[in-house]
Amino acid sequence: MSIVATIMNTATGRPLQKMTFGRMPKPWISFNLENGQLVTAERIDVGKPAPGKFAAPVDIWVTVKPKD
Repeated sequence: MSIVATIMNTATGRPLQKMTFGRMPKPWISFNLENGQLVTAERIDVGKPAPGKFAAPVDIWVTVKPKD
């Protein structure tokens, strides 16, 4: 079963994109965003599933460097 996570920006608190992982990502995971920027997870939050649902929401918080 794959994990669908929402990638969140720590500076703004807004979602950047959705991403699918083959298994639960580790807290120190590094990955590329859709725009090609390499980011490292700072925090991973796992929420409670909605009533009657199995999948729990997963948020991965990253810091995005401004473009030069």
